[in-house]
This record gives sequence, structure tokens and C-alpha cells, in this order.
Amino acid sequence: MRMKAALLLVALTSFVSMMQSTTAAGPSDVPLVPRKAFFGNPEKARARLSPDGKRLSFVAPQEGVLNVWLSPDDDPAKAKPVTFDKHRGIVNYSWAFTSKHILYTQDKNGDEDNHVFCIHLDSGEIKDLTPFKKIAAEIDTVSERFPDEILVGINNRDPRFHDLYRINIVSGERKLLQENPGVAGFMADDDYRVRFAVNITPDAGKELLKPAAGGKWEPFIKVGPLDSMTTNFAGFDKTGDKLYLLDSRDRNTAALEYIDLKTGKEHLLAEDNRADISGVLAHPTEKTIQAVSFTYARTEWKVLDDAVKPDFDYLKTVADGEIQITGRTLDDKRWTVAYMMDDGPARFYLYDRQPERKARFLFTSNSQLEKLPLVKMRPEVIKSRDGLDLVSYLSLPKWADADGDGKPSEPLPMVLNVHGGPWARDDWGYDPEHQLLANRGYAVLSVNYRGSTGLGKDFLNAAQKQWAGKMHEDLIDAVNWAVERKIAQKDKVAIMGGSYGGYATLVGLTFTPDVFPAASISSVRRI
Repeated sequence: MRMKAALLLVALTSFVSMMQSTTAAGPSDVPLVPRKAFFGNPEKARARLSPDGKRLSFVAPQEGVLNVWLSPDDDPAKAKPVTFDKHRGIVNYSWAFTSKHILYTQDKNGDEDNHVFCIHLDSGEIKDLTPFKKIAAEIDTVSERFPDEILVGINNRDPRFHDLYRINIVSGERKLLQENPGVAGFMADDDYRVRFAVNITPDAGKELLKPAAGGKWEPFIKVGPLDSMTTNFAGFDKTGDKLYLLDSRDRNTAALEYIDLKTGKEHLLAEDNRADISGVLAHPTEKTIQAVSFTYARTEWKVLDDAVKPDFDYLKTVADGEIQITGRTLDDKRWTVAYMMDDGPARFYLYDRQPERKARFLFTSNSQLEKLPLVKMRPEVIKSRDGLDLVSYLSLPKWADADGDGKPSEPLPMVLNVHGGPWARDDWGYDPEHQLLANRGYAVLSVNYRGSTGLGKDFLNAAQKQWAGKMHEDLIDAVNWAVERKIAQKDKVAIMGGSYGGYATLVGLTFTPDVFPAASISSVRRI
């Protein structure tokens, strides 16, 4: 769908005008917070211990650009930067099992020519492990059994396909492990044996292929198109005889199972009839599954191994928020833990399991957020007109919801903030757009409309051929819900979003202009 630039400009101008006229509606004791306070880089994030538990790393700005910092022990105050990127920044990184090297993937100034780099922490040397031009290299597999080596996918031979290389991170030596015959990727175990290949089928399904005679590959598991986005192959146990997978076949939500590769039998480990598995906690060396998480309205953990139940019981007492186990040492004596908040920054802790359970606070992602009048985010489940449950999230201005019951004293102007994708989802937690708009006097509502992920394949596939159809009706049903409950003023509802959310915004303005008198678009998904 296309829209003339003039109409888009009018919509944006109307949205800004509406925002400015509403800004003064709140009481004077709730200050207006500058926009930049809600956005931008964190002060610190992604706290990780080295596999031997002796050194702490994290991401923080260096001259305004995110880089990796390292402490000689576990004290963040002693940390110094070990990367010095001055452009895009480095966010995603990981420790090598040597505990002397850090790995990361980065392109050059946004050219999408991705290379895998290794930092030697004692010398400070940064080595490009994939020194080829115009590639999209990616770290495939790491194993504690080969601390000096990693498996990397490199598409230097054919830009369409990633061949699998075994690379020594100390010397930089590369050996071709598996040439790609035309598949989407490979699965290797901890012994760096290529066990399976994964490919996409012509009907938009996927299949797992096993090696056959003569260098051929033959089907092992086929997944149909209705299950292809909710069924994924997740790796092996310590022995390599169990294949873990998230599986929605013959059920709605993705459950965690394993296949005994010796007998071919499938075994169910965990499932939830409301939501797909959203997280898995595995032992760092045994690779047994100890806990899983499901995210319906909020993330909930289910413990499968009694060995970690006391740890979860203790961690629940340390801080509010949703628990994320972000790292574990190889001896499993120390963990890094993050607590995700809705009205404040993420909180990072170092958790010592032995000799007694004790969590030590490290830092928050942004200490300045702790000084701001932030608001809570309330999960709400809204019924669509055809009976679907739309998991949604509502934020209200601080002055409008003094008792915290999720109901303002009077209806407010509201912004419907539509997530992109559409194969993504909104979650509970700190959302800078929610906080900015609530601070300006808006109610803010985000809706997981049909087609959103994490809520089962039936909900996901209900979006087929429904762009601008029932997907849009879900948004309208959410607006009507807010109006009926006197949360939103019927004549002051704006819609905004990027990617699919931008498309949904254009649909809202075009098909239902009586519902949305104003809008804001950051980008539009091409269709």
C-alpha cells in the first residue's frame, strides 16, 4: 500500500500537535523528562564472567560509543575498555572458553561485511579470524572441549551459502570442516562433528537432514509450513545422543522435547498450553536442561532439575523484576543474573552459589533512570471480536493512576503503539516509548495482534492473508476495549509504529480515519 508524502506529513504534524497540546494536561508536580533521557546507550550492560569465573566483562560507552570493558577481577569499578570502536559500537560479544579471549562479530560502518574478531586479553591484540571481503561471517559453535577453536560459517566461496570452518583463535589457522551443498545451515555437537543440516523446503517448511553415503544428505525430520516458525532444532546433550528441539508439531504451542538418536523415540520435557518455550537453562558442561521459561503476559520459570530449585528460590528474594540467567562459569559456582524491570533500569548481579548462596549487586543499565518518574506497565488480555486472547500492555501517566489499579481517574488521550514484524511480539518491561508518551500525558497501549510470535502456532498462523484484515480488526478491538473502560478518549487516539507497525499505521489512517485522527510512522515494511 502506498500513501502520498503530503498525507504522511499531515499525519505526523497532527500527531506532534496533539502531543504538544496534551503535554500541559498533567499536574506540575510530574516534571517533563527530556526525550534523550529515555533513549540512547546504556551506562553498562551485558555483564558476563569469564568461564573460569575470575574476570568480569560488560558493554559500556567509550567516548560515546559502546565497547567491551574488562575488569581484572569481578569489580566493575576496575574495568577498562578492550575494544575501541568509534562508529557503530560493539554490543554482542562472548567469552572464549580459554578465559583469555573475547569474541565478537562486527561490520565496518554499516556495510554488512561481517567479520569475526578475537581479542587476546593479555596482549590487547585484536585478530580478524575471517579476513575476506564481502562476507557475512557468523560464529556457529563453541565447545569447552576445544577452548582454542571455534566453528565459524563463512560465505567467501559462494555468497549464498556458509561453509563451516574450524578456526584456531590463537593462531588464526582455518580448516574447512564442511562445504555447504546448498543448505541453510549445519548442526555440530560438542566434539565438532557435523551431525545434521537444516534446510528450507519449497512449501515454506523446513527439514533436518542427516549425512548419507557418498557425501549426500537425506531427510531425518520434516516440518510443515504451519509449524516452521514454531519448531526449531536446539542442540545436543553432553553425549551427543540426545537432540533437543522446540516442537509444535501435533500441538499448538512449542514444547521442549528431545529425540533419543539411538532409538528414535521422542521425549517431552516441558510445555505450556498458553505460550511457546521462550528460554532454556542448560547445565554448562552436562548440557542437561534444568529450567525453562514461558512468556505469556509475563515470563515465568519452570524448574526441571531439583539441583537449581534452591537457586531460583533464593534469586526471587534478591530483587523485583523478571529473572534472566545471563551466564554461568564452567564449574557452575558463579552466575551472572539480570533483573528486568518495567519502571526502572535492568539490574545486574553476581551470584555465588557456594559456599553459601549470595548475590552481589554490580550495576544498573542506566542509573539516571532511577531518578525519573517512571510508570508501571500493566499486562492486559483483551478479547478479539472472534474470541482470540490479545496479550497487551498498558502504561498510564503517573498522575493519572495514583493508586496503580490501571484505571485513570478520567479518560485520556491514547497512543496505540504497534510492534513491527509482524513476526515479533511485545513484552512486559522497560519501554522508552511507553515512558516518554506516558510522561507527556498519554495512555499507551501495545497489542500482540494475531501473527505475533510466542503465543502458539494457531495464533501465529491466524494472520495468514489478514494484513489489513483481521490483524487490523484486532487493533480496533483493543482501542474499543480502552474506550469502553474509560481509559482512552474516543476522539483522541493516535496510532504509531515502525516496520509492520508503520504499515498498520497507514492502514489505520486509510481504512479507519475516524478512529485515528493522528499518527506517527518511523518506517514501513515493504510487501
